[in-house]
Amino acid sequence: MIQRPFWIQKIEQAWQRAPIVWLTGVRRVGKTTLTQHWKGDAVFFNCDLPRNRKLLEDPEAVFQQIDQKIVILDEIHQTENPSEILKIAADEFPHLRILATGSSTLSATKKFKDSLTGRKRVVHLCPVLATELAAFGISRLEDRLLRGGLPDCLLSSGPDPEFYSEWLDSFFARDVQELFQVDKRSEFLKLCQLLLRQSGELASQTTLSKHTGLSRPSVVKYLDMLETTHFIHILRPYHGGGRRELLAQPKIYGFDTGFIAHFRSWQSLRPADCGGLLEHLVLDLLRAYFPTQPIHFWRDKQQREIDFVLARPDGTLTAIECKWSRSNFDTRNLDAFRAAYPNGKNLIVTAAPGDPFETKVGTHAVQICQLDKLIDALSI
Repeated sequence: MIQRPFWIQKIEQAWQRAPIVWLTGVRRVGKTTLTQHWKGDAVFFNCDLPRNRKLLEDPEAVFQQIDQKIVILDEIHQTENPSEILKIAADEFPHLRILATGSSTLSATKKFKDSLTGRKRVVHLCPVLATELAAFGISRLEDRLLRGGLPDCLLSSGPDPEFYSEWLDSFFARDVQELFQVDKRSEFLKLCQLLLRQSGELASQTTLSKHTGLSRPSVVKYLDMLETTHFIHILRPYHGGGRRELLAQPKIYGFDTGFIAHFRSWQSLRPADCGGLLEHLVLDLLRAYFPTQPIHFWRDKQQREIDFVLARPDGTLTAIECKWSRSNFDTRNLDAFRAAYPNGKNLIVTAAPGDPFETKVGTHAVQICQLDKLIDALSI
């Protein structure tokens, strides 16, 4: 089993603050496999199995018989009253540490009648991060971009086009229909595919409505569902009130580069393709390492844009640009951004090998770093 120490540490740190950890992430991202790290010290319940759901109808009796310190409740939302099970575990058996998994935010299903305030922490498992590639035996970043970050696809010996349609069918049936009871399956799946093809671009609800046959209110509702189930990440524009800044229109990123490449019909990647997909890996790193940090982009009406903007505690703004190579960096976007917001660090994240270094780009001090060094650069 491939060890994922970053995620193991996040879960164990979360247990220090609360007895329940809700491990969430899209289907097949590796949640169940990750829980096996604690196999020797834990009791494992697969809640997809009827016999385990039956057992957990009396959680107090079950927990009284457990000698181990850790209880893993995989796919707990399949039980009749998951919040009651977790509440009893936390309140009546405080020595236990609970790891519960699911493919959406905990509050998405009506079965959760209790928010478990103060008793839980949430860990969102992302597709395989750029900092984890060596552990998975992946040396070429292009392979991660094309295959995606779901472990089954990343480690496969060759492409499996059927996987993506089967995954979407399962996602709709298990993660969407069970929670939200969507009545327009074909239109919903058309929206999913359109969002993947347009991933990383500005999103217009009116345009999405036109190309899917859904009403605009339905598009709004479905986007909320897709964000809740981690299928998309919606970034809002940063603005400080400037008249020429984009104020409302978001950018929408699909959850995985392999799905994006598949639905764009890419069998191989050109440098221009890699540059856009690189943004997705940067976003995953930012969300994994800084889960409570708001992440924005910046754009003005002249279409000058900064890929990611982070507001720092000292009031400065960190600007992050993603470039496949280190050459030909146009300062037009950074010039416009820093004219409005002069204070903060400038980072260029690149796939090109080499140690991080600082340089002057135009009139700006810029740090250039490889993707897997981004977090170190942000921490300095």
